[in-house]
Amino acid sequence: QTRLQAGQGYGNTLHCVLTVYRNESVAGFFKGMAFPLASIAVYSSVVFGVFSNAQRLLGERRRGAAAPALRDTALASALAGAVSVAIGTPVDLVKIRLQMQTQPLLQANIPSTPPVPGFPVYRGPMHCFRTVLQKEGITGIYRGAGAMLLRDVPGYCLYFIPYVFFCAWITPDGCISPSPSSVWLAGGVAGAISWGTATPMDVVKSRLQADGVYVNRYKGILDCILQSYQSEGLKVFFRGITVNAVRGFPMSSAMFLGYELSLKAMKRDQTEANP
Repeated sequence: QTRLQAGQGYGNTLHCVLTVYRNESVAGFFKGMAFPLASIAVYSSVVFGVFSNAQRLLGERRRGAAAPALRDTALASALAGAVSVAIGTPVDLVKIRLQMQTQPLLQANIPSTPPVPGFPVYRGPMHCFRTVLQKEGITGIYRGAGAMLLRDVPGYCLYFIPYVFFCAWITPDGCISPSPSSVWLAGGVAGAISWGTATPMDVVKSRLQADGVYVNRYKGILDCILQSYQSEGLKVFFRGITVNAVRGFPMSSAMFLGYELSLKAMKRDQTEANP
């Protein structure tokens, strides 16, 4: 996804997959995954915790209505998306820098200075984080935060709202909570919708965060949008949409299923401890 959005020379998803495998073997598909794997538990806990607590508090203000209103869900989703940026931006930056540091530059005629494009700049995630922090400061660590905010606030609205809607639609009348299969299906559909619609701003975010490995090409979000459109047309903002939508289904299915099953387990333990 990152290489399709911020790299060059890939005709389509299959071509990208084959190129990465041919040049870097299986290890190439796991570049930059250390930080996301180390932080995913905290990140997901914060996002889902903010959403569920905000939704509950908003529902209580409406005097405990049984089902959360659409407005409450939207506000809780937007808040969760805004909070996620604080944690997610540095993680995504490190991941993207590690994935893109051996890729050709988007603009071939940019003069290269050591280190040369195609040769690694960072030795690993911690070295990448320290290097960016030392050279660019906190603003460098949060490069692309504005684009991520514009991606995640509407993106999480289109993540949680479809999930709540599909869960309610699939669950038979009279059931207190949705079944695991309903959660799995609703979560998958919500993830595919969210990631598919978030792709245009995801492209901008990826390009802004990849920018700076060797040169600084973009001055900001608007400049990135204009340069990308002028050089590659409207289609550039839909790069990686297939990958995003396809991966969004199983990833979100597992996320929502784990979340709902964890809540049920904790509620059961509390009931048993306080009969």
